[in-house]
Amino acid sequence: MEAKAVAKYIRISPRKVKIVADLVRGKSVDEALAILKFTPKKGAEVLEKVVQSALANAENNFSMDRDNLYVAQVYANQGPVLKRWRPRAQGRAFQIKKRTSHVGVVLQERE
Repeated sequence: MEAKAVAKYIRISPRKVKIVADLVRGKSVDEALAILKFTPKKGAEVLEKVVQSALANAENNFSMDRDNLYVAQVYANQGPVLKRWRPRAQGRAFQIKKRTSHVGVVLQERE
């Protein structure tokens, strides 16, 4: 049995979220939340919300015990890219890519 949560179209590059995701993969839920709370990166805030949402889904929808839960999977996939243009010298233009992410967490119970 597993509980999932996904946050889509988050305005942060998936590369930045994956750095933080590697810190919590395989950890217990309480340990993962403690790590995310004290990690000074924007991706940590996003991931903390998704982990808390998955935890709420596990407790309320599947009646899982919080003490036995651990982070089985964490992923940050690329969402759509917003393309913007910045003026440059001599009438040229430079493309800016504002990347988005789909962040997901899967929690499972230890046996």
